[in-house]
Amino acid sequence: MSAAGSYLVRGAALRDHWFDAPLDHADPSGPSIRLFAREIYDPALEAANLPWLLFLQGGPGGRGNRPLGLTGWLREASKNFRVLMLDQRGTGLSTPASRQTLPLVGGAAAQADYLAHFRATDIVADAELIRAALGSGPWSVFGQSYGGFCALTYLSMAPEGLKEVLITGGLGPLAGPADQVYEATFARLTARNTEYFARYPQDRAQVTRIMRHVACVAECLPTGERLTPERVQMLGNYFGGNTRIDALHYLLEDAFVPTPDGDRLSDGFLAQVSAQVSRAANPLYALMHESIYVQGEASNWAAARVLAAHPEFHPDAEEPLLTGEAVYPWYFEQDPALAPLREVAGLLAARTAGWGPLYDLAQLGRNTVPAAAAVYTDDIYVDHGISLATAAAVQGLQVWETSDFHHDGIADDGEGIFAQLLGMVRG
Repeated sequence: MSAAGSYLVRGAALRDHWFDAPLDHADPSGPSIRLFAREIYDPALEAANLPWLLFLQGGPGGRGNRPLGLTGWLREASKNFRVLMLDQRGTGLSTPASRQTLPLVGGAAAQADYLAHFRATDIVADAELIRAALGSGPWSVFGQSYGGFCALTYLSMAPEGLKEVLITGGLGPLAGPADQVYEATFARLTARNTEYFARYPQDRAQVTRIMRHVACVAECLPTGERLTPERVQMLGNYFGGNTRIDALHYLLEDAFVPTPDGDRLSDGFLAQVSAQVSRAANPLYALMHESIYVQGEASNWAAARVLAAHPEFHPDAEEPLLTGEAVYPWYFEQDPALAPLREVAGLLAARTAGWGPLYDLAQLGRNTVPAAAAVYTDDIYVDHGISLATAAAVQGLQVWETSDFHHDGIADDGEGIFAQLLGMVRG
């Protein structure tokens, strides 16, 4: 382990830590990777030597948050903890996994074997290695979205390392297949489309117009590739938030501008769309997303198979619906950041070897670690019904069910949500 000196960012004290970890924790003498984590604390409380809280980010493939001060849930957490913001393996400053770096490990088959070590079980093993290196006793863990999935794996595989667990929007299914996830979330996404177009009825025609336009007219994103109807549909990602749903309306309202060649999509619109639909910043999301749901079976592009049975989401539907958080084979054809990874993505989708158990159901059934989870009634990414079924399988897990927030609830009221869950686990 190595660490840098502390520094201040708008009242938050930060300290950077690096750790060496085996790629395969079952083979400590094999290849190693580098892990990065950032310590965040209130400098006024430094002498109190507060206990650790590990934050596990959503994703998969999302780096830890880069704080600009003690705001949101960090403000509340820093009253009781030193927060450790982990860049999960393959993300941020931890040894990256992308189109640029993966060829260093070999061809597509070697890359798929390499990425088989980038799952929740590996992230938990990394966390335990880091906890030992920091000299911490059992620590607290806060998991958002996929970070909650990882927290459930932690409760399964290494409960001795945990003092308490908080989860927001992150109670995924404990068993496969992945299809069940998309059957549930497409239903919620349909309802969210209905809600959105009832709020902004003028946007129904605008979305259809944009999709019909890009099917016929070559409109290119700033990264050079053509914008397609399928990628326009990805703007449904905005539906995952309380306020972001309104941001979609503001994006759509100035999509077209007049030109000598007729109405075209504006440069401003295309730039904003590009930021939403590119996976350049988190390629692991596209590569590993469906693997977070499988245990022993292949995903075989589950979202694409389920989508095929829902014609209302087809780009050529009369009034096509927006999609959102799912990964499809065409991602690896249309996104320049993913195109070089097309073969490895196909191997991962067909893979069964290496997709071992993510959860120990017996251990979860006898859990003694205090745990609490926020379950959002209308969450379009982590289904409410699946979440409650999972909660019921974890002994002692308390559920705070609310319709006040969507999937990114901690972006809206992180302080309140964190305080609510911490209060629940501490009685």
